[in-house]
Amino acid sequence: MELRQLEYFVAVAEDANFTRAAERLNVAQPGVSAQIKQLEREFGLPLLDRSGRTVTLTEAGRAVLPFARAALGAVTGSKQAVDELTGLVRGSVAIGTITSCPAVAIADMIDGFHRAHPAIEITLSQDNSDRLVDAIRAGGLDLAVIALSASTSYPGVALKVFVDERMVAVVGDGDPFAGQETLSIKAFRDRALISMPTGTGIRSCVDEACARAGFAPRIAFEANDPNMVLQLARRGLGVAFLPTSMAARPGLHAIAVASPALRGQLALAWRADGPVSPAATALIDHSIAALSS
Repeated sequence: MELRQLEYFVAVAEDANFTRAAERLNVAQPGVSAQIKQLEREFGLPLLDRSGRTVTLTEAGRAVLPFARAALGAVTGSKQAVDELTGLVRGSVAIGTITSCPAVAIADMIDGFHRAHPAIEITLSQDNSDRLVDAIRAGGLDLAVIALSASTSYPGVALKVFVDERMVAVVGDGDPFAGQETLSIKAFRDRALISMPTGTGIRSCVDEACARAGFAPRIAFEANDPNMVLQLARRGLGVAFLPTSMAARPGLHAIAVASPALRGQLALAWRADGPVSPAATALIDHSIAALSS
């Protein structure tokens, strides 16, 4: 019995078709048929029913399939373990990030990781912090860049903060508050606010600060893109709250917020019980070094 025979058998079972399986395996269809027939001779029973329009598993085939998959998985795992020991990490990783994270920093981090580990496939997606954390917990993401507020807590998730900066209120140059340098959060009680959606770290900071001051924020506009938030504020449609680094734009005035001061954090997040693959371990180690330097 050879591993390729098990591989061919699993492929045909999954595709229910010899031709499609051969195309997926990038081998000739007669070769697939011949190897599976040899496997059936070794078992002494047919594993596949070829009598219908689609290929189906026989009772013996259904019994063999999980063991064939396990054997192939064991081989893949052993190769991965050896690669890890020799530094030739392979596999795939999934990264998530919030839209408000500096794109250059994430692009540089991914580029550096790809150069160090060219055999690892990388995927990237964007979402809000809450959904990214859900994906981390569910195993859909290996690592995410999320935003935190002062009281944010994500059980089961490990965090490494790499940005901690003050948040400011941002208004257009023609706004009544444009001449102010510092205002209490209570000054914004009756103002229309422009905000990121619920589930984002920036929104959590605003909601928590307003709650501590005894009022609910009056959100007039929501936008997923912080650049849209700034454009709406520049046109005088309300007050935006964003990190200081985003506020220095023409036509906008930044106001420090007091009582309480607002602070926003960006953090790397991954499963607290550890990554599930050597590739994920390499990604986390690289990202911590790249974004904390």
